[in-house]
Amino acid sequence: MLSRVANNLIWLDRYMERGNSIINLLKLNFNANQDSPELFPWAPIIKNYNDPKNKYTTEDPIECIDYMVFNIDHGNSIINIVTRARENARSVQEHISRELWLCINNYYLFLTDKTLPQQLREGDPILFLDRLKSYHMMYQGNMDLTQERGPSYYFMNVGKYLERVIQISDYTAIKLVEISKTTDRLEQTFYWKNLLLSLGGYQLYLKKHKSAFTESHVITMVFQDKLFPRSVYYCINKLYTHIQKLIEIQELEKNNLEFLLGKLESTIKYTTIDSINEQGLENFIQGIKDDIRNISLSINTVYFSHANS
Repeated sequence: MLSRVANNLIWLDRYMERGNSIINLLKLNFNANQDSPELFPWAPIIKNYNDPKNKYTTEDPIECIDYMVFNIDHGNSIINIVTRARENARSVQEHISRELWLCINNYYLFLTDKTLPQQLREGDPILFLDRLKSYHMMYQGNMDLTQERGPSYYFMNVGKYLERVIQISDYTAIKLVEISKTTDRLEQTFYWKNLLLSLGGYQLYLKKHKSAFTESHVITMVFQDKLFPRSVYYCINKLYTHIQKLIEIQELEKNNLEFLLGKLESTIKYTTIDSINEQGLENFIQGIKDDIRNISLSINTVYFSHANS
């Protein structure tokens, strides 16, 4: 496979995963902000996804959603993310299913409807975000049901799980900043609950722990749970599986990829809560992000630097 094609496939899924994560966060924060605006402000979300040079901020919920969805000068706005995903998909149409292309194209056409910003301002923001979310759900469903299992599928999943680990790490880092500002146990519980909701793990947590939201239980679930689809450990395992498939069909060289993935998997699997507390959760998260960055660079080195272009 041409390096250009593989790169576009990886970034296609990275963009769609990032867009889905942003919409989840906007929807959750809107609900939480309505009840406790002092605990769940909008500024940290804007700051996390903004260019450091861009100092835009607002605490108006509709203004924030409008900015995060429609602002073309904001690199991580949904309109920009979907536009870039569509550009990647269009350049590799022969490698993805027709249903997948139509889903992305229809999403783009929906977002570029000039009446859509007005619909946000005059309607229910949650219903608006749910409409956006439905396109991401359709994308994921179409990928699972219609995409041929082969190099394209594996590269797309590499992109998805790379991005998902980054988003999980960023979500947790945002909450840690908020938690560090208070010693109130109840407020800290709200933040941990909010983190689980943002990752879709709230119900699973309640099934496993019929008690208060404690740091040790939440961190174990978010980083080490083997069955939770948005735990770091689960994502790393999936990433390893798809990279192994690419190595087997000789689309990737072994190089040090397997070592890097194995090292990260072991770090997450065998690190105890005590050792996390000893090094600091912030440092633990930064270590994961650094390892993911090295894995991404390794993929570029062993594939995109040597493959046909």
